[in-house]
Amino acid sequence: MRTVGRLVTSLMLAVLVLSGCTDGGGVKNPVKAVAPKDPLTIETNVDNGASSVPVDTLVTVDGFDGQLSDVSLATQDGKTKVPGDVRGVRWTAQQFLEPGTSYVLTAAGTGDDGKKVTSTTRFTTKALSLDEQTYPAVAPLQGETVGVGMPVIVSFDLPVKDRAAFEKRMKVTAQPATVGGWYWLSDNTAHWRPKSYWKPGTKVSVDLALNSVPAGDGIYGQQDQRVDFTVGRSVVSIVDTKRHRMTVKIDGKARRTIPVSTGDASHRSRNGTKLVMEKHESIDMDAATTGVDSDDPNYYNLKGVKYALRVTNSGEFLHAAPWSAASQGNANVSHGCVGMSTANAGWLFSQSKRGDVVRYVGSPRRLEPANGWTDWNVSWSDWLEGSALQGEDPAA
Repeated sequence: MRTVGRLVTSLMLAVLVLSGCTDGGGVKNPVKAVAPKDPLTIETNVDNGASSVPVDTLVTVDGFDGQLSDVSLATQDGKTKVPGDVRGVRWTAQQFLEPGTSYVLTAAGTGDDGKKVTSTTRFTTKALSLDEQTYPAVAPLQGETVGVGMPVIVSFDLPVKDRAAFEKRMKVTAQPATVGGWYWLSDNTAHWRPKSYWKPGTKVSVDLALNSVPAGDGIYGQQDQRVDFTVGRSVVSIVDTKRHRMTVKIDGKARRTIPVSTGDASHRSRNGTKLVMEKHESIDMDAATTGVDSDDPNYYNLKGVKYALRVTNSGEFLHAAPWSAASQGNANVSHGCVGMSTANAGWLFSQSKRGDVVRYVGSPRRLEPANGWTDWNVSWSDWLEGSALQGEDPAA
């Protein structure tokens, strides 16, 4: 009986072992198929050997079935490298391209198959004439110290029709932070001013990333610009045309009251807030430059006028006028300028800088828009309406 029991037990164990080694269909230890891994594929938005590539192309590189490890875009001579940004599997250039320039784009990475791949693309951009590029000139100048009323002024030698595209790339930053905005006077001129006068000591940076940005009508930005300037002490002068007095305030305190003579009844000085635009230690003043013919009884041609501060495009200055000394403080006898003694003019000249504020009161004649830097005669709400973005996010 023991022998029979052992036999039955052995047979049962054999059945169990066989059932554990099969999948029910009788196939022993099946092996799952593994799909082969793909190599890296590199694609760019510029064809190899392409010519006349538009300068406003933002070069991109995409990597498929793998990972990009290195991308470089540089001019053929290697002197200029275009920075880029990687997001996911795409590399995108952060700058547009220079006209009439040969570039080399190299990209490298590793595919899902573990193998390295390198791609090289060579291309040339379209050449542009100067008539197809608009140059941005900036005021203030690099490193300049200016008055509390100074706007940032960008002047273009060719018109900018797509103002919004340009304004998105025109940035003003300040320390301490200052609220301000752009206002387009025309297709050729844009001003940025703070909501209120600058705080003395403010450090300001102007960054214009306009190189190769489309301006419209086949015109592109000619180059980028970076300008840093500082706001100096506050110098604000109030010219009272009725009382024939000018009060000069420095950092909020009245420092000097100066007897003056302003424009006579036929040549009123203009009422409004003006800014010092130019300083001339000596200047010739010819009425012909303001449209007065030499045969006109009102014509004048003064040589070597001392300590002149220009405040309008039309020719209003504050300057030394020793010939009107008897009228200064009691009568208006000039052709629109503010005349004072040579000593007072010399003192004012020594205290003044571009962007200082000169406010005229008491005259029936109003200052015309854009006759000089007339920014502070525009309300803040109207100023904001002059932006091409109209509240749009510049980063969008």
